[in-house]
Amino acid sequence: MSDPQSASRPAGTLGARKGLALLVLCAQLFLDSMDVSLMGVALPELKDDLGLSPEELQWIISGYAVAYGGFLLLGGRAADLFGRRRMFFWGTAVFAVASLAGGFVSDGGLLIVSRVIKGIAAAFIAPAALSIIMTTFKEGPERNRAVGIFSLTGASGYAAGLVLSGVLTQLNWRLTFFVPFVIAALVFAAVRYAVSPDEPRTGDRPGFDAFGALTATGGVLLLVFALTRAPEVGWGSAVTVLSLVAAVALLIAFVVIQSRRSEPLVQLSIFRSRTLSTANIVGLTWACATIGWQFVALLYLQQVLGYNALGAGTAIVPMAAAILVTVNLTPRIINRWGLRIPAVVGLLLQGLGILLFLRAGEHSSYVAVLLPALVLHGIGNGLSFPSFNIAGVSGVADEQQGLATSLIQSALQLGGGLGVAVAAAVLASGGADGGLASYHHAFLAVGIFSLVGALAAALGLGPAKNAGEKEGAGDGGATAGTDKAVGTGTGTVTGEGDSPAVLEGERA
Repeated sequence: MSDPQSASRPAGTLGARKGLALLVLCAQLFLDSMDVSLMGVALPELKDDLGLSPEELQWIISGYAVAYGGFLLLGGRAADLFGRRRMFFWGTAVFAVASLAGGFVSDGGLLIVSRVIKGIAAAFIAPAALSIIMTTFKEGPERNRAVGIFSLTGASGYAAGLVLSGVLTQLNWRLTFFVPFVIAALVFAAVRYAVSPDEPRTGDRPGFDAFGALTATGGVLLLVFALTRAPEVGWGSAVTVLSLVAAVALLIAFVVIQSRRSEPLVQLSIFRSRTLSTANIVGLTWACATIGWQFVALLYLQQVLGYNALGAGTAIVPMAAAILVTVNLTPRIINRWGLRIPAVVGLLLQGLGILLFLRAGEHSSYVAVLLPALVLHGIGNGLSFPSFNIAGVSGVADEQQGLATSLIQSALQLGGGLGVAVAAAVLASGGADGGLASYHHAFLAVGIFSLVGALAAALGLGPAKNAGEKEGAGDGGATAGTDKAVGTGTGTVTGEGDSPAVLEGERA
């Protein structure tokens, strides 16, 4: 999308048309993030009103996550092949219809189906939205600013879901479906005006790789399913073991297929970029820590400290506020210092915030004990989240942006499932009377993920470099055809003033 006024704007600012496009894209991300947390508080009301079993209640939450994580690779490739705006447009339409239908049904099975459909729709929306941003905004301060706003929107959507869930459920649980429908309908109505059409494709359309799509989607679906179900049925159960074995077999088959296809679903050469590969590892550990911690913390607030659902959601608001403030400043930090410093410092602060919950007791003061931990965790999240997201898509050709964004989103979904599975397993290991010690063990377990992520970022994201310094040539599979701010094939992001930062594009 061209912007004729871009030359007259200060670095890092957004034009009016680009700003409108970003607003629409962020509105849908806000909705996707809100939908992750919106159902949690409504579950008891759903159980009483519809007579749902514990398994059905679990799948109202996990059905969305399993579908989301399982179809992300397919959604990212579809955006590259069939058009990013087209996938965003129709994905939003399906999301809106499924939300509306979920608000009217009174059968647990149909309710789960509506959540699964919403998860599939979100898997096509998310990579399309982020790849539109990456191809719309010029690499450098402008793109960092846009990604920072995008990240801020995701954080605020999750926090809003925690709070709104309690408010809406008190009125009527069906509002947790109708409110997302209204937001999705507004986004759907604005897409064609706000987002530029997909550029016409010249020449022959690349092949789709149906077998690659089948093995990748099936493998990831089974992996997320196993991680989600294991805490309930046991890690040694036949369901868990068979799901994990089948997932590994399908993913191995996927890699073999990709290595032999002339037009694969995933060009394996993309992983030769050390920055991209590291970003996906960091994203996975970040989600393990963050989502695992949220699972444990909300249980602790309600079951140990006796908060009601609305109170527990409100207690998390200072952390969300810290995320919103920090994520708005992080693009400037990245422009000045590069990716390594904010990623490492952010993950260390995130881990420290989680580990400070080891001080939590049965009658802990919110202000003295919990609030400092929440604020530190929020600052760490706000620093690290934009850093690995930018790293995961930098130096990637425009035609592979959908793939790169779906990879980082898949890492986040898998990390969230793994983090919750580990946290739930640790809590369950203490038994029904495990008490406070079980929560402490769970906080320690998920906090370690942050430290692992910080180590990976320190080793793999690379330092800031001087303007004009270039990377080695490397393989062009992941970077060919991209325009860089400094040199060619460097993955450079031009900083403000005289202090540019380079997004490391070095090959492993």
